[in-house]
Amino acid sequence: MTQFERLTIDDIARLAKVSRTTASMVLNGYAERYRISAATVERVLQVAKDHHFTPSQSARALRTRRSNTIGLVIPDLTNSAHAALAQAMEWQCRERYQYQLVLVTSDENPVRETEGIAHLVSHQVDGLIVVPCTGDAKRYEKWMKRLPLVFADRRVEESSIPYVVTDAVETVATLVGESIARGAREVVYLGGQPELSASRDRLAGYRQALRQHGLEERPDWVFERDYQRESGYELMKSWFAEHQRYPQALFAGSITLLEGVLQFMNDAHQLAQAPGQLMTFDDHKLLDCLPFKIDAIIQDSAQLAEHSLRCVFSLLEGDGEPDSRLVPARIRYRRSGG
Repeated sequence: MTQFERLTIDDIARLAKVSRTTASMVLNGYAERYRISAATVERVLQVAKDHHFTPSQSARALRTRRSNTIGLVIPDLTNSAHAALAQAMEWQCRERYQYQLVLVTSDENPVRETEGIAHLVSHQVDGLIVVPCTGDAKRYEKWMKRLPLVFADRRVEESSIPYVVTDAVETVATLVGESIARGAREVVYLGGQPELSASRDRLAGYRQALRQHGLEERPDWVFERDYQRESGYELMKSWFAEHQRYPQALFAGSITLLEGVLQFMNDAHQLAQAPGQLMTFDDHKLLDCLPFKIDAIIQDSAQLAEHSLRCVFSLLEGDGEPDSRLVPARIRYRRSGG
């Protein structure tokens, strides 16, 4: 038997010595409409306060067909970029829309992602924002009949679901191109799952920079696995083992991959050796504390969150199909003279 006491509205009514209907009207904000006396309202509210009681959201959702919650599915919270997106979305959801954000993680696992979406839908969230971990449109299309659904940070090709993503191609091309312009003739790229739109966009920006500066891609320059820290470590370890040195320039497709690269550099050489130029997609304040400079592309989490929520509420209110959007990114230069 549980040691915790779960109060119901019947308990509040009994303690306040009123009917269940009266207690329900007071707690759900209908006292004035039904002309319930101020003394009764005060007594019911005081009992509820004394017992830390709030009305059931599930019951309210059944009455109003709204739960005042939005679901968010992200790959993981250890990725600082995803954590920043969740933080921005939670704040805006609460402050701008008076909604609560309910979050689940997929661990970049399609099965777990589907289970997470099903869990949120079963709890009657009013809308859903997903950072998809696959490029399989069919996995997501079936939910569109149930509730408003928007992709954030990543899009899914051949899907009609609206998306809000970072405009990565030109920003990556600019950053990598500047590295080449400074003299790099060997630029290694470490990326995530090639089926993800974010991976394709970042790789497209990298290759655009090579073309624009007349640099031919070599077979040992581009490596893609996933966005896990362990993959960054293993890819850097493998490249160093083959070449017995670090590349002239290195672009990490995510902060998590960079973390793995830095871990290898620390384990192997206590950070005393490094690529001639280091670049990453996504930023972290700890990069300011390293003994070498790392230029980073910063996504605008606030704008990603704002436009994603705007899309969801547009669908929820029946304002028509919202337009997908590309959100600009910016570069944080740490190198001297950047």
